[in-house]
Amino acid sequence: MRMATTLSVVVLAAGGIGHAVVTGLDTGITRVDPFKDMKNRPQAGHGTNILVVGTDGRDRITEDERRTYRLGGEPCHCTDTVMLVHVSADRERASVVSLPRDSYAEMPAHTDLTTGRHHDAHPVKLNAAYAEGGPGLTVRTVESMTGVKIDHYLEVDFTSFMKTVDAVGGVQICTTKPLRDSHTGLDLPAGPHRLDGGQALQYVRARHVDGAADIGRIQRQQTFLAALIDRMTDSGVLLNPVRFRQVATATLGSVRADEGFRTEQMLALAKAMRGFTPASSEFVSVPIGDMSFPVKGIGSTVKWDAPKAQKLFQSLREDRPLTPARRPAPQGPRPVDVDVAPKTIRVQVYNGTRTDGLGGRVDAALRGAGFDTTRAPRTAPAGRQHARTLIEYDPGWDRSARSLAAALPGAELRPVKGQGGTLRVTVGAEYKGVTPVRERQAPTGQFEAVTGDQVVCP
Repeated sequence: MRMATTLSVVVLAAGGIGHAVVTGLDTGITRVDPFKDMKNRPQAGHGTNILVVGTDGRDRITEDERRTYRLGGEPCHCTDTVMLVHVSADRERASVVSLPRDSYAEMPAHTDLTTGRHHDAHPVKLNAAYAEGGPGLTVRTVESMTGVKIDHYLEVDFTSFMKTVDAVGGVQICTTKPLRDSHTGLDLPAGPHRLDGGQALQYVRARHVDGAADIGRIQRQQTFLAALIDRMTDSGVLLNPVRFRQVATATLGSVRADEGFRTEQMLALAKAMRGFTPASSEFVSVPIGDMSFPVKGIGSTVKWDAPKAQKLFQSLREDRPLTPARRPAPQGPRPVDVDVAPKTIRVQVYNGTRTDGLGGRVDAALRGAGFDTTRAPRTAPAGRQHARTLIEYDPGWDRSARSLAAALPGAELRPVKGQGGTLRVTVGAEYKGVTPVRERQAPTGQFEAVTGDQVVCP
């Protein structure tokens, strides 16, 4: 979230509004010194590396927020999210690498901030570094694990997160399937949603939506950050001094950062990042070798795939992109990503209107979009004229039905037991055309990284 604000400052300054708006923003930031007395640090590479840490922050929320967004329990004084953000030397790319909080880590020797006891180097989960040694030990641990020298440290809590989202007017998220998590209270049906600050917090914290647990949560966090960048760069916030100051003040009110990352450094980034967009950002999680690596006295940890992780962090040190070169985007509307390939979905079309030939046109349009139509459209039973397009499907083919519905915006879905594998589309008078769709693609490239424009709403 702090990275998004930095990008906002960058674009704003590049637009000519400059120092008059950002002057004084430093006063809202709490300063820490995570680099004090650090020795034997990794060699600096090219570009700028920022360690972004999301903390529990339950001690700063209201009782109403605690109840509404299921934020019960005691503050753990630990990191909920850890991201390593690399801004390229040419300021044209930002690479965000998520480090699972349960990652197996070798913590350097240190003095525990809570007990005052000295500890030799020992194995822990990554999020324990903050609990035992705060920002300084967190930076030391991450540098030791990655071999990447950290230039700046940024820390944000629940309150700052929610205020930032509300200040920009909410952030749009699109999902192809319902997302429900009883632990956080998240309950989103399939489709687009404008999330306010509290709902966004539920979305990025949810761990029980599916069996992916923390890995799935990391993917949602990355999707959300891309959507936030999209919102910041496309909503006019950056060109309106009053709104920009409101957003920046909301974000910085609960942020902690190192002494060296001040307004002057933010403006220095501005000069070469004039055209920053979601496509300029790329997201990846550190490669995993073992999702359940047992460690005595600690429990199950996430063990990195050492060879792949080493290549990933070497790419950051050498300032190389993590995603493969992109081909020019095809002309026309961008296809909607769906869970099931259209070519595997069998469709029988019925004309539910009085418009002659409409069934044939819809059959051809769906076939052109890749669906396996029967090529023999029929007329709906007499007397059954439809205003809204209807998709009838066997419950066993529900994923196929949702994928077909993405191609027919506004269509009603109706399960019919025993219908079999052929989906039935009865075209209604409100039909306005077929939206291009495509099967959701797995990330390409050796690190399975994606760019921001690949994960935001089309």
